[in-house]
Amino acid sequence: MFKLSAIVIVALTLQAQPSLRSVPVPQATNLNQYVRDQRALTILGKALFWDMQVGSDGVTACATCHFHAGADHRSQHQLANTSALNVSLTSADFPFHSLSDPTNNNSRVLRDNSAIYGSAGVFRRKFTAINLSNGSDDGFDLTDLASFALNGLNLRQVTTRNAPSVINAVFNARNFWDGRARNAIDSSSPLATIQVVRNGQLTSEPVNSTNASLILQAIGPPTNTVEMSYDGLSWLHLGQRLLASRPLARQRVASDDSVLGDLANPNGNGLRESVSYGSLIQAAFAPQYWQSTDMADGFSQAEHNFKFFFGLALDRYQAMLVSDDSPFDRFAAGEQTAMTPQQIAGLNLFRGRAECNTCHTGPEFTLASVGALINNGPGRGPGAPPNAGTDTGFFRTGVSPISADAGLGGFDDLGRPLARNANAPGTNGAFKTPGLRNIEFTGPYFHNGGQATLEQVVEFYNRGGDFPAGGLGPDIRRLNLNANDRAALVAFMKALSDDRVKFQRAPFDHPELCVPNGHTATPQTSFNASAEDKWALIPATGRSGVEIPLQTFAEMLDGTGNDGTRAHTLTQACPVTPAN
Repeated sequence: MFKLSAIVIVALTLQAQPSLRSVPVPQATNLNQYVRDQRALTILGKALFWDMQVGSDGVTACATCHFHAGADHRSQHQLANTSALNVSLTSADFPFHSLSDPTNNNSRVLRDNSAIYGSAGVFRRKFTAINLSNGSDDGFDLTDLASFALNGLNLRQVTTRNAPSVINAVFNARNFWDGRARNAIDSSSPLATIQVVRNGQLTSEPVNSTNASLILQAIGPPTNTVEMSYDGLSWLHLGQRLLASRPLARQRVASDDSVLGDLANPNGNGLRESVSYGSLIQAAFAPQYWQSTDMADGFSQAEHNFKFFFGLALDRYQAMLVSDDSPFDRFAAGEQTAMTPQQIAGLNLFRGRAECNTCHTGPEFTLASVGALINNGPGRGPGAPPNAGTDTGFFRTGVSPISADAGLGGFDDLGRPLARNANAPGTNGAFKTPGLRNIEFTGPYFHNGGQATLEQVVEFYNRGGDFPAGGLGPDIRRLNLNANDRAALVAFMKALSDDRVKFQRAPFDHPELCVPNGHTATPQTSFNASAEDKWALIPATGRSGVEIPLQTFAEMLDGTGNDGTRAHTLTQACPVTPAN
């Protein structure tokens, strides 16, 4: 027997786990023909992602569920699948599945809460018309959902899965927890065709692209009646409203915003008075995709193509959100003091006895990446047993019973199985393996949001999951890690945090955002069947970010940092008056 020196251990670790800087950022294929100016496209994408006018209610942005290290951080009225509506969460509510012995999944169950920490979306309403005067849609309250009503008033609906971070999502081969945003745009996709002017005539042409998952993901929420849309709103209506709107008109944009700063309105909110979404689209896309004055079904060419413009613009903005400057990345590049001895020990456990890297592999720390798809093909990952699932990077880890959520075993909106082989063992209850970067700030964890801290996550894996019945993915078993081992794994995961994310520096700076965070017992003025919202401010930041770090989810639950030493504590009142 002999002992490896620390230098040899470091060298072996470096060889096995390179920095994310070594991975090219995936780009959707065959789409350059549509783009006139890449920078204009990025401006369009960032504006659309953060703009509260995108939601039917004029206050719900894509960023509403992805404002905190790319994830959600709200504390009140975030639970679905429960009768406990409008509650403010505390650390005592986690984990949802609590055991008398956290190291033993057969020990006495103290609490088994089937609730889901999702994201508060929009009120249940029927769309009637767009409203160009206030950047929202007209509609009326629907009272057909008792599951989101309290004391006779409608509350915002809550999604049935935890919002994953959009940071580094460009590396995912498929997006959403169940993978329904597939890798390719083809004849069966929601973006199968685009209108184009050829030889002076308006015609329709097919769209074909791979590495296009983020595009397909982006077009899901804006017309989803739980997340952002009143029932009946179409992409045609949304395009008609936004094309005439001034971007971010209800929000402040920092003059030194790394993307939007040059266009920021020096006299108030949003971008300059001369800028509209129509002008941004004309700057970003080739004229043959928006110049026609012909009308089809009462809508212009630009309105027909708006869904495509939206998806591609958000894809290119999110392609900027790559966090590859963590202590781990510097360590992997040869800076041996970038990580502490405890973090190095955690990395060796991660790749060794704990075998976390079976699923969280490569610089992306997920087997569900484009790189893994290229290297391993669309089937099971390397070393996976027959019950691991049939799609690269999708596994069942025993977070919840299979009956609670089919995950990859479900179907898309067209009724097609999400899995390549719907009958394969291990498909039901399988979910996409998320990347681990910035995980320190993206709690709560798992698709149901049932774990509040990284310590609880490590305990979960150490005991081999909570619901093993029905089969688990590779290396999900009792690990027998001691307290020092578990602490080292947590320390290593914190070494995956990028300071630019932590302090909201470019490219992770952003416009101001008002987020709804629970309800009062008072009815709204315009929609008297809906409860008034409580609002919290996410202040705008510029390229230099802020001096205080983001708050962790556990700190939010405990109120730590509410004295101004942490960002996004949701304690500052929002100055923006809601549109409705």
